[in-house]
Amino acid sequence: MRKLLAYMFKLLAQCVKLDGVRDEEAMALSATLLAAAGALVARIDAGVTARGFDDLRPAHGFAFARMSAAGATVSELADHLGVTRQAASQLVDELVRKGYAERRPHPEDARARLVVLTERGRACTRAAEEAAADAVRPWAAELGERRLRALRDDLLRIAPGGPIRPTW
Repeated sequence: MRKLLAYMFKLLAQCVKLDGVRDEEAMALSATLLAAAGALVARIDAGVTARGFDDLRPAHGFAFARMSAAGATVSELADHLGVTRQAASQLVDELVRKGYAERRPHPEDARARLVVLTERGRACTRAAEEAAADAVRPWAAELGERRLRALRDDLLRIAPGGPIRPTW
């Protein structure tokens, strides 16, 4: 955890001018951001479970995000999740076994298989979107719509680009 906090501080230092901000304040900000992110993931996970999808972990949602558009190969999922190809293949096997995804021939590469969401997978994705909206609503009530939009805009300015990965 300390290593992750140090990384977050380094990221914040790169993105935000920290003149006059003490290390303790920066670490407290990092911890607060991590706590908010952790609480958000937990609320979304609880919402997905409450909507009848109780056989998944939050990490599955990160894979769903990559597959949701047009599908993905196991290699693309591995890159997206920051795991080995073998780990991504095991995750895909589990999602296929549970009925959330299926393998199809790749339309452009005869050697590759495309992993796509099934109707059950798409329904779970919709449940996650609803759960995310439910999780953020209390923030709007606490901060107000204007401050919540400002928070979103500020976070978009400092958040790194690229895929959002689970913390394994």
